[in-house]
Amino acid sequence: MMTDLGLITAREIPLIGRFIDLLKDEQEALRHANPEPLAKISAAKVALVEQLNELEQARRAALGIGSEEKTRSAMEAWLLANPTQPQVASDWQTLLALAGEAKQLHELNASLVALHLQQTSDALHILDSRRAENALYGSNGQAAAPSGSRLVDSA
Repeated sequence: MMTDLGLITAREIPLIGRFIDLLKDEQEALRHANPEPLAKISAAKVALVEQLNELEQARRAALGIGSEEKTRSAMEAWLLANPTQPQVASDWQTLLALAGEAKQLHELNASLVALHLQQTSDALHILDSRRAENALYGSNGQAAAPSGSRLVDSA
């Protein structure tokens, strides 16, 4: 007979597996600087996180712990007290491994996003610098196009 915790962890494994697949898809889009699929991926990730959070709350309820207590330590204590539940223990170890993989992928994706943001910021800075360099004004105070003569334009 499978316990409530067994049912919960069995449901979490495929969800976190799908979450990892989405993180990999996101990473592929980021590596190729293809923003088109990112909105769809983000929406799917949010939906999965909501489901995973619901299962986390169900696990907390099954363990009888509050929101301030650590799930990992409570789960480990439960597993020690219930050695006849090897499938739950196995599923828990699988979940921990998958969560670690998801965390690594998420951190790498965050680094890729930061890199793209820095490149965009650098490009905007270059464009703003060029615009400032080319901003010449005539005697009437209006912007004037460069004349082509460095001596006159720099005066």
